Amino acid sequence: MTVHLVVESERHEGDKITIERRYFIASHLCSAMKFMESVRAHWSVENSLHWCLDIGFREDESRIRKDHGPENMAIFRQMSLNMLKQEKTEKVGIYTKRLLASASDAYLELLLSGQI
Repeated sequence: MTVHLVVESERHEGDKITIERRYFIASHLCSAMKFMESVRAHWSVENSLHWCLDIGFREDESRIRKDHGPENMAIFRQMSLNMLKQEKTEKVGIYTKRLLASASDAYLELLLSGQI
């Protein structure tokens, strides 16, 4: 069974009110509360990952467009993000850890060794 759902959200910013409709296709029917929990959980993960990739790696500014380049770089960025998140000795952000790795061979070796 295929279920078509519409979510309407209203946002108030000062005097401005915007209404947005999002359309979903689901494989089973569930309560509105359960559905919204699922949608919020999905977007929470999506937003946090996208934010990390955009701020830490400037992914949105990438000009790589040819052949398999965008997909390959996305894989490298996600692998790098995972390594940088696992590294706990430096209490700085992802972007700063990237800079440290570019400036210090010892730090880069620590990240690449997997012995974090």
